[in-house]
Amino acid sequence: MTTHAPDDAQMQGLLAKAETLTEALPYMQRYAGKTFVIKYGGHAMGDPEAARNFAEDVVLLKAVGINPVVVHGGGPQIGAMLKKLGVESSFVDGLRVTDAETARVAEMVLSGAINKELVSWIAQAGGRAVGISGKDGGFVIAEKVEGTTRDPDSNIERAVDLGFVGTPKHIDRSLLDTISESGMIPVVAPIGVDTTGQTYNINADTMAGAIAAALGAARLFLLTDVAGVLDKSGKLLTDLDPKQIAALRTDGTVTGGMIPKLETCIAAVEGGTEAAVILDGRVPHVSLLEIFTARGAGTLVHK
Repeated sequence: MTTHAPDDAQMQGLLAKAETLTEALPYMQRYAGKTFVIKYGGHAMGDPEAARNFAEDVVLLKAVGINPVVVHGGGPQIGAMLKKLGVESSFVDGLRVTDAETARVAEMVLSGAINKELVSWIAQAGGRAVGISGKDGGFVIAEKVEGTTRDPDSNIERAVDLGFVGTPKHIDRSLLDTISESGMIPVVAPIGVDTTGQTYNINADTMAGAIAAALGAARLFLLTDVAGVLDKSGKLLTDLDPKQIAALRTDGTVTGGMIPKLETCIAAVEGGTEAAVILDGRVPHVSLLEIFTARGAGTLVHK
């Protein structure tokens, strides 16, 4: 069999790959044995190529000694199924009011279709994943969210019943530790149960933040459909602490859906996570760019 030496262009490509690996090496050494919690959602969930890229990233993290824990959302998929079944749903300040029928559909979509599809993507990428929800082993004890809304005319805040929407009250990490230590990747649907056995739908960002804090994770990644936190001129802010975030909220730089994401990041780092990062899930292999390069790829929140 005859082989040919690579031409100049091929050699440059090979050298670039070698340099990438060399740049990544200290980060691999730094994070070996650490836990990363990754919230997967947004655009990536509806795009097979993006899902494949994400699964490959997670498998690579596991292969280099990092323990990834994936927490996924599924709001659009829940909405589509509710519409298909003719179940009406309403929202208060972006949170779905979840009655008993909506809660059943949400659990079916999250713990069933989405969770197992993601497990399958990871398997196709060469990894081993276990799909669970917070109900499995009772590892997420939830409590009901007490919602409020503000009247736009009177500016008076009033209580509102969001139904079966919960928030994590207690995380028992032993199940996640057992899965990770066995060489597998936990894939978590954001469903919890209270002490009476009542099931609650939990916001995926909130679930991921609570799990990251309970695990003392090195990183919490929130994959979204934006580049990260932008200043008023549209430039990416790469490094923030809680005091800076408070100032950005006060001057109106941070608004809308970015506020609860940043609140999740702050709660995670104050609860024991080393740092949290808001990343653009539309960028291929964005998690690897953030972890294994000096440049990073999103907005990092730290104490």
